[in-house]
Amino acid sequence: MYDRDDRAGGMIWSQIPRFRLPMEVIDEEVGYVLNLGVTFKGGVEIDSLKKVIDDKFDVIFVGTGAPRGRDLELPGRQEAAKNIHIGIDWLSSVSFGHTDKIGRRVIVLGGGTTAMDCCRSAKRLGGEDVKVIVRSGFDEMKASPWEKEDAQHEGIPILNYLVPKAYVHQNGKLTGMTFEQVKAEYDAEGRRKLVPVGGPDQLFECDDVLVAVGQENAFPWIERDIGVEFNKWGLPVVDKVTFQSTVPNIFFGGDSAFGPKNIIWAVAQGHEAAISIDKLCGGEDPKLRPAPMVTLMSQKMGIHEWSYDNAISNDHRYKVPMKDQKIALKNIKVEVELGYDQKLALAETQRCLNCDAQTVFAPKLCIECDACVDICPMDCITFTPNAEETDLRTQLKAPADNVEQALYVSDTLKTGRIMAKDEDVCLHCGLCAERCPTGAWDMQKFFLEMTHAGPGCRNKPQRRAA
Repeated sequence: MYDRDDRAGGMIWSQIPRFRLPMEVIDEEVGYVLNLGVTFKGGVEIDSLKKVIDDKFDVIFVGTGAPRGRDLELPGRQEAAKNIHIGIDWLSSVSFGHTDKIGRRVIVLGGGTTAMDCCRSAKRLGGEDVKVIVRSGFDEMKASPWEKEDAQHEGIPILNYLVPKAYVHQNGKLTGMTFEQVKAEYDAEGRRKLVPVGGPDQLFECDDVLVAVGQENAFPWIERDIGVEFNKWGLPVVDKVTFQSTVPNIFFGGDSAFGPKNIIWAVAQGHEAAISIDKLCGGEDPKLRPAPMVTLMSQKMGIHEWSYDNAISNDHRYKVPMKDQKIALKNIKVEVELGYDQKLALAETQRCLNCDAQTVFAPKLCIECDACVDICPMDCITFTPNAEETDLRTQLKAPADNVEQALYVSDTLKTGRIMAKDEDVCLHCGLCAERCPTGAWDMQKFFLEMTHAGPGCRNKPQRRAA
């Protein structure tokens, strides 16, 4: 494994602030990988993929992320350049210890995760008046709801529907930015258009601007004559199943393959690429991949007893306790989230809807007594004549409006009706199975075992797809 930095972990440690993800947690997780026998060569920057190919590796995997932050070229950008920073570069500088302060008044441009990290970091490095300014609406921001909530909890306002127009400067020093107020209008096809509302531009004074309006891939080190093709957006042409490029033994994954997403996506794609690499090195077709292993096991332990806790709590999600702001905002390395204590953790687990406990219906055992219909607290079970899905959704005891959630529909029963169940509102409480006099309903735990690189992914009798 080659890495430009001396420390393994990539952008996880160089750009995610320590108050969100402590270094000891990163080192532990990365250590699990390195201890598998990986040879890590840190401090080695790859400037030519052709040279790596010449080293005769059997397979090359590229996971270089989307390392280039987008700039925002507006009037005044060059004159005030000293106090205008690219978000991800600034976060890296903070992580490396090169930057330890910022101006008192800070504007953060952008509505994604990087913008939230920038504004909260600025608050800890001397920013007293820190605000996030976004051209879109609050609900359209790419940052997760809890990230926006955390920023606001720390006293950082988020201002929406403001389009940046210019950097304001005086004698070569940044003094503020001007913005145009807009509103969102949608055409008949639902496409959004930002329309000026009229009136003069708004001026917001500031000492520094952090630009976090997106990230881009950068592959100047990949020669264009080695067979790796790129699309019109500058991304490599990658198979979405195998993660192979147009050169069969060169793979891409994470942000470097399909553009910026999140860490979980990158990890998942790394697992999938590893399966392809394992099969390729073994002389097998990477496209022929074993399906996940799926098993269902009854949870019934008695007439009215299950091996899982089927009681339902109506409590709202419990907030994770946070460090006192007087302490948290003084030190950028102090972790903010304290985690649940034992009491809160137990209360939170009681909110679980047991989505892994599936309601399984056996039509041959059903006598159509409707006892399950009567006892269901969510009215999600209906016995009705069959119909096309659009019509069937309206025939249910409680109409199933969420078309993205498939209905659970049985084979035809003795009376010619079918059983239809709206999985979208089911609580997995098991009352239908407890009430059923014939055992037509059962609660069965769903186990999913994903395929990983190694012997398990290699050719053998194919398992039935999940």
